[in-house]
Amino acid sequence: QVQLVESGGGLVQAGGSLRLSCATSGFTFSLLIMGWFRQPPAKEREFVAAITTRDGSTDYADSVKGRFTISRDNAKNKVYLQMNSLKPEDTGLYYCAAGIVGPPRWRSGDSYVHWGQGTQVTVSS
Repeated sequence: QVQLVESGGGLVQAGGSLRLSCATSGFTFSLLIMGWFRQPPAKEREFVAAITTRDGSTDYADSVKGRFTISRDNAKNKVYLQMNSLKPEDTGLYYCAAGIVGPPRWRSGDSYVHWGQGTQVTVSS
């Protein structure tokens, strides 16, 4: 059974940091693309970052580039999202996802097969 479980969300002041984790099971982690998406309040889901679990190539949305870092630990079957210099506009429900499609299509949620339930990130001003 495929499972993706996010953790690490919470309430933080603007300028603060959070580290999201996504624990996975039920599939061969090292063969997949892992992505982070978010859904701000009353908005559609949007791409945040993606990483190849094989060679560590990454991609970021322009809005988070330079502030967020995606990484993975193949031995632990986990992917992380380090979020620094958080802004109120970073508020949203953050999801991790697993797929097999690389760039540039990995920016589309349709390219992912498995999704977690999400973890809430709230940034206060």
